[in-house]
Amino acid sequence: MSERGLQISGLTASVDGNEILKGIDLVVPPGSVQALMGPNGSGKSTLAFSIAGHPSYNVTGGSVKVDGEEMLGVAPDKRAKAGLFLSFQYPAAIPGVSVANFIRTARQAVKPDDLTPSKFRAMIFEKLDVLDMDAAFLSRYVNDGFSGGEKKRLEMLQLAMLAPKYAILDETDSGLDVDALKAVGASVNALRASDAGKDIGFLIITHYPRILQYIQADAVHIMMDGRVVKSGGPELANVIEREGYDKIREEVAASVG
Repeated sequence: MSERGLQISGLTASVDGNEILKGIDLVVPPGSVQALMGPNGSGKSTLAFSIAGHPSYNVTGGSVKVDGEEMLGVAPDKRAKAGLFLSFQYPAAIPGVSVANFIRTARQAVKPDDLTPSKFRAMIFEKLDVLDMDAAFLSRYVNDGFSGGEKKRLEMLQLAMLAPKYAILDETDSGLDVDALKAVGASVNALRASDAGKDIGFLIITHYPRILQYIQADAVHIMMDGRVVKSGGPELANVIEREGYDKIREEVAASVG
């Protein structure tokens, strides 16, 4: 039996000929929350897009496996079918397409013909209840006129309906006020507490530790200059909150010296 987990090994990648990822090793076990932190420009979003298979990111080496299945060289839609989910830092608006139709189409693309229309309707209302979201969301156009918090909560609904194995949340706290941040945290926690979501592995990518006040991480990893330079427990986020990234830089410099 293959080893379970989102397993990233020796991953290197470049953008426009510039090397960004310089050998990333990271494992996201099922049901865990792994936080990846780092200053701007450290390569966090490049890692997210490289895992998902964005064509603008040239992976030059290493491995990305989902429960033992290699994802590199696999088309992005097939990565989604294998169980990967990526939330975007800046979700796009799609005027004219309702949330209900968008999620129905996405569900059919990832899990073809597994739900009749009546079962889909029952499921989406169940997820709305789990996430404490208003059913009026379903008739609105995707992200059209949505607040930052509404966009992120809609992504949580998509996540709940697609039921991936591993979810990468890229800067999901970007631009959110405190109330919106609490709402997103509550959505993730509610999903993790449900039977359908308890085995989802989360990789939460963030610059600031704010979101980790509302979502308990099992481990925190610090990324700098295209490498994971330090890993620890959730208390590592508190160190960043108090002292910034300079302390980590000093530790890395001392270890190299």
